[in-house]
Amino acid sequence: MSLDAIKKATLAGAALSLMAGAAQAQSVRVTVAEYSSLTGPYFQEAAAAFEEETGTAVEIEVVPWDVLLQKLTTDISGGVNADLSIIGTRWLIDFVSEGIAAPLDDMMDADLTDRFIPAFLEPSVMDGQTYGLPIAASARAMYYNTELMEEAGVEAVPETWEELVAAAEQISALDDETFGFGLQGNEIETDVYFYYALWSYGGELIEEDGTSGLDSEAAYEAAALYKSMIDEGLTQPGVTSYSREDVQNLFKQGRVGMMITAPFLSNQIADEVPDLPYGVAAIPAGPDGDRGTYGVTDSIIMFENAQNKEGAMEFLNFIFSPEWRVRFSEGEGFLPVLTAVAEDPAFAEDPDLSQFTGLLPDARFAPVIPGWEEIAAITSDALQTIYLGDGEIEPTLNEAAERINAILQ
Repeated sequence: MSLDAIKKATLAGAALSLMAGAAQAQSVRVTVAEYSSLTGPYFQEAAAAFEEETGTAVEIEVVPWDVLLQKLTTDISGGVNADLSIIGTRWLIDFVSEGIAAPLDDMMDADLTDRFIPAFLEPSVMDGQTYGLPIAASARAMYYNTELMEEAGVEAVPETWEELVAAAEQISALDDETFGFGLQGNEIETDVYFYYALWSYGGELIEEDGTSGLDSEAAYEAAALYKSMIDEGLTQPGVTSYSREDVQNLFKQGRVGMMITAPFLSNQIADEVPDLPYGVAAIPAGPDGDRGTYGVTDSIIMFENAQNKEGAMEFLNFIFSPEWRVRFSEGEGFLPVLTAVAEDPAFAEDPDLSQFTGLLPDARFAPVIPGWEEIAAITSDALQTIYLGDGEIEPTLNEAAERINAILQ
């Protein structure tokens, strides 16, 4: 979704913001993206503890990820947006360019800044100003069902895509309800699921000359890899109707041999299916040994028109204390963003998380460029067309690359 409308909406909603501000200035309003069933209760508990400590009330609104950007756009257009909100860091450049996100440096002291692992704070710093704080961080790795592998006679965890295809063939042959490889084809991060293979084949999202990498041999090979697995029945049927959560549910049901996702699946397995036999490994490598994982941060930002900036900054300082960050990251299954939290035994000694942290040197982040959300949507649409068999690989990706290049230029 383009954020051009937000600029006009911010001006149109200014009067409403002023009217609402008088009534709300003494509280802090926070829009929270829902990561799991634990997200809302965590923030409500933090809000209650903050109010008890400071006397400032905090109103928490929990919004599902798939409608969050639309929700924020609507709130801004009506002048009723919160003081703080969690956003995808990849949206931040648009919020900054439209004057929607407030710079934080003049409001926060060095102690708060120094708490963060620099690599996770860096994506929120633009032109020397900090516009957000990393509320969540993760990478991606491959989960595999050890029992299905054993039943299918797969002797080793696949290290390459060629080995993964062979293992998927063996697992898919077990019965009609078991699928070798879980492939996402719907909703947020549909494009990202393709990048794993793209990077493994040596491709780039944006080439050195500033153009799209979708019309490259690496992109064609990556798309052909996924399409062949779909056509040969090595994935679940109806790939384009499966979101990330849907594929994770198949894995938790023991119906998928391998899939790629974030650390939080480990927590879900521990809570929902603790007896599920599984392991975590690196994303497979391509023919030349290339591999890459997707590094992700989500940020919490303060809006420029926030009615209670002082209280909002106090709340940020509160929730970014090591105590509250351990509880949040451990509960949701994220990687630590604070140095002190990374040293906590809950993370330093966790075998699953150690696999993810070991992949961070190979992590790639979404480009911090204007229009990235539209670019991601174009990529996802092209992939769905290919997966459904409604378009040939090369012309479909070439057409998508042309549209992306128009945005990049």
